[in-house]
Amino acid sequence: MLTEASGFWPSGEQFESPMEYFYTPPDRITATYCSIEEEEFVHLTHVMRRKTGDTVRVVDGVGFAYDAIIEEIVRRTARCRITARYRRLHEPSRAVVLGAAILKNASNFDFLVEKATELGVVAIVPLRTLRTIPHHARTERWQKIALAATKQCGRCVIPEVRPLTTLDDFLAQAPDHAIKIIPHEQVVGKRLSEAVPAGVEQVAICIGPEGGFAEEEVARAVSVGFVPVSLGPRRYRAETAAVLAAGLVLLEA
Repeated sequence: MLTEASGFWPSGEQFESPMEYFYTPPDRITATYCSIEEEEFVHLTHVMRRKTGDTVRVVDGVGFAYDAIIEEIVRRTARCRITARYRRLHEPSRAVVLGAAILKNASNFDFLVEKATELGVVAIVPLRTLRTIPHHARTERWQKIALAATKQCGRCVIPEVRPLTTLDDFLAQAPDHAIKIIPHEQVVGKRLSEAVPAGVEQVAICIGPEGGFAEEEVARAVSVGFVPVSLGPRRYRAETAAVLAAGLVLLEA
């Protein structure tokens, strides 16, 4: 019988046993069955060596997770019978969009995407700023990193990695009702925790490049409602600042 739970744990359970997560888009999921295909099928059968009769957890990337039993493996498709469904499993209650300037060292932005996904952000926006050195984004690669991190940490929402965006466009797109913060090394006294009170549902974070934001960029952000905040007395690398800010905002969410 199909069961459904909302929240972190299935009804009556205190802890989850470790389970490998696999991704299947919503159009391959019905009320009672789902199919695992393409790259995920290879991972299922050749890497994880799952076989008929095994139980797996499937996520659809948009807010649902499923427990399913593999009933048939044929023609590079695993057909699985759904036994339980979970709404927003392991997802935070706060929606955080992280805008971050792309970095000179591409692997550092890879790290940023992976860790921001694990922390629970809903979208990552690569930014082009005055001091940004790269001019091209590796959006497709970063989206794959976000997918892998989603499965690794047990989320059911895959963060959207948006196309390379100018800082001005990102500032303009931030919702009016969201809390908007811009960590800046020259801010003294205003802590991030003071700018994001409990109960806030949407937060936009804006992180600069290796050289930091130019003064005029911070001024433009402030003019549209972004609040400059401090991450503490130490200077951080840009990717560290992004992960720290997202972690602090999502800590209690």
